[in-house]
Amino acid sequence: MASVVGIGGVFFRSDDPDGLAAWYQRHLGLAAGHAAVWDQAAGPTIFAPFKRSSDYFPADRQFMLNLRVDDLATLMAQLQSAGIAVETRAEWDGDGSYGRFARVHDPEGNPVELWEPPQG
Repeated sequence: MASVVGIGGVFFRSDDPDGLAAWYQRHLGLAAGHAAVWDQAAGPTIFAPFKRSSDYFPADRQFMLNLRVDDLATLMAQLQSAGIAVETRAEWDGDGSYGRFARVHDPEGNPVELWEPPQG
């Protein structure tokens, strides 16, 4: 049986696509936009529908972008110094077996989870 081998893109509507693409580029280093191509580092990708009643991300949002990062502490410091609120919660990290997590919201209010997978 043929199967999916990875995510080919993330597409969503925006009131200001150019401005939002620039925010992702400036603060997260993510090439975004109509013709941008992002060559990803190999690693885990989670595909998980959540119950509509989940409170893991805001109820008024259909999706949450989760981005794998290589140095969460440094990225959080960079975002905070740029005036971007960064949220962390002990329950997101649990015992650390899944890695460490933080959350920001882009200028249009979309939740973006930053995930540093466990080392090794």
